[in-house]
Amino acid sequence: MRKLLLTMNENQKYEIIKKLVETNGNKKAAALKIGCSYRHINRLINGYKKEGKAFFIHGNRGRKPAITIPQDTKQLILDLYLTKYSDCNLTHYSELLKEREGISVSVSTISSILRKEYILSPKARRSTKKALKKELKALKSKTKSKKKEAIIQSSILALEDSHPRRPRCTYFGEMIQMDASVHLWFGNLKSYLHIAVDDATGQIVGAYFDKQETLNGYYHVLYQILNNYGIPYQFFTDNRTVFEYKKKGQKSIENDTFTQFGYACKQLGINIRTSSIAQAKGRVERMFGTLQSRLTIELRLANVSSIEEANEFLNSYIKKFNKQFALPANNIKSVFEKQPDLDKINLILAVLSSRKIDNGSCLKYNNNYYLPVNSKGVAVHYRKGTTAMVIKAFNGALYSCIGDQVYALELLPEHKPSSKAFDLAILHEKPKKKYIPPMNHPWKQASFEKYAKKQSHRNKIA
Repeated sequence: MRKLLLTMNENQKYEIIKKLVETNGNKKAAALKIGCSYRHINRLINGYKKEGKAFFIHGNRGRKPAITIPQDTKQLILDLYLTKYSDCNLTHYSELLKEREGISVSVSTISSILRKEYILSPKARRSTKKALKKELKALKSKTKSKKKEAIIQSSILALEDSHPRRPRCTYFGEMIQMDASVHLWFGNLKSYLHIAVDDATGQIVGAYFDKQETLNGYYHVLYQILNNYGIPYQFFTDNRTVFEYKKKGQKSIENDTFTQFGYACKQLGINIRTSSIAQAKGRVERMFGTLQSRLTIELRLANVSSIEEANEFLNSYIKKFNKQFALPANNIKSVFEKQPDLDKINLILAVLSSRKIDNGSCLKYNNNYYLPVNSKGVAVHYRKGTTAMVIKAFNGALYSCIGDQVYALELLPEHKPSSKAFDLAILHEKPKKKYIPPMNHPWKQASFEKYAKKQSHRNKIA
């Protein structure tokens, strides 16, 4: 006869009812011990008399629940994670399964499926990793299966340093944390993602890909902030980036990115705060951890292969990301100042360079010769050795500031594009009017030179 195995609760009920029937005891006392009604005691007695011990086994034992996931679906979830959606964190993987594959399963279900194959989430908690380590130790003591041990060992990730928490800022735009992260975001070459994160809401307010961590990358991020939100109160960065890096000893002013970005922020009234401790700006550091887990998968699924495509993809992805993760800004007061007009932004986010007029009344910039012209398109000539400041605006337009006058720069080609002697069409042609920024432009030669001289690292160069 097959031996019947009861659970602890089932066996307790069986023993109480058995004793009750054999001794004809008190049914009310039995009902108190089991925690049921007097009528249910009668049902248990009748069941015991008819079926004996087998009556106390739960009717659903051995049956699969109606909501059980089929085995082929479990295998599909495992196969998709190992191939198409590799390296996803489990929450993101659950969202992608529902969005792209039509499979709606919880994160805990996915975790249990992958855990049976000794696969941990890239974002697994310390307790999960420790539990797997204990399992590894137990496996070593019980079996010598090196293959299984190697699988478990490969799933364990090194514990990362945690970032200490601090209260968020009170207002939207009070502090913007900026940084760049190098990673294999797409393709086979590493690229740098520049982002700016608002400390109060956790919202990404600017993002841009570039080949290196550059002034151009941060200028594009600042352009997005100014264009979409306005002027923030403060930037918080580390001092190993373009803001205050160790190799600031650049004789050429256009290569001194700390001075260039700092001067642009000075014109806008934005304070810059730096720190050498990564944990101090934990908001942006944790944001990179999330983006490296999620954005790389999204870029791969969108077949992005170039920086241009990646920056185009960011326009739609950041809106979707902020909608899902950022705190609602409705109840948080904004301290962003009024948005500057596009012309002013274009002039503020400029790269400034110092040049000398040569004996041909031209100045040389990026291996090309340029001639200063006024608003009427007429060339203006200065003596050899005159100091000029070249302004390369954000949109690539070139201007020159000589003394208190601003001029457009006209490229001097090797050969004239047309001839007044032989081309009749240009004989009666009037000079084209050039756009010259007004005198209230945000940069002037004297003010920029004064700002540059105040920089301590430039005093050391001199």
